[in-house]
Amino acid sequence: MLEFLTQFIDFIRHLDVHLENIMREYELMTYFLLALIIFCETGLVVTPFLPGDSLLFAAGAITAKTGILNVWLLIPLLFLAAILGDNTNYFFGKFLGDKVFTRDYWFLKRAYIERTQHFYEKYGGRTLVIARFVPIVRTFAPFVAGVGKMRYRRFIGYCVGGGILWVTSLTLAGYFIGHVPIVKNNFEIVVFAIIGISVLPIVVEFARARFGAKKPA
Repeated sequence: MLEFLTQFIDFIRHLDVHLENIMREYELMTYFLLALIIFCETGLVVTPFLPGDSLLFAAGAITAKTGILNVWLLIPLLFLAAILGDNTNYFFGKFLGDKVFTRDYWFLKRAYIERTQHFYEKYGGRTLVIARFVPIVRTFAPFVAGVGKMRYRRFIGYCVGGGILWVTSLTLAGYFIGHVPIVKNNFEIVVFAIIGISVLPIVVEFARARFGAKKPA
């Protein structure tokens, strides 16, 4: 487990280098590999740790650098992967229903579900759009929508809108500014900055829940 964690952190730290190596080695197969990662992060409750935001940014940047992939083909493919992932999660949650609140499962922690519920209580259906930019919540938002029996027509509307915004904005941001010297020379810092900004809403909500619940002595 420790070895896997070390390798995973190294992959994130040098995401641009690893991704460029993958593109040069697998070329057009990289479309499938990137789409698979996005699908797994958004569609499988066991993989909320995958680097969705930073991966999209890095994919755009390395696509611009190498020219191996076409960004205008990459964006719709990744968008489709995200939508398929969300739908998988939604119907999985709908199938399990309220059983998910009875106990923790090896693949599913109630804490993640409850955290996502707080987002729904605060933002309603917009959670599906906002959650696109929040790790962990991004994975569990469609699942909780299914558990809560959100109407599919409403779900798919927010799902598509959020998916377009998420994939397009981050991929094009990488594509257009990834080659800028200050970004290119500090890519590791940029990746961690993206991750930090992404998890900030979770930190804020956690702090509010923890300290806001305390009554003054």
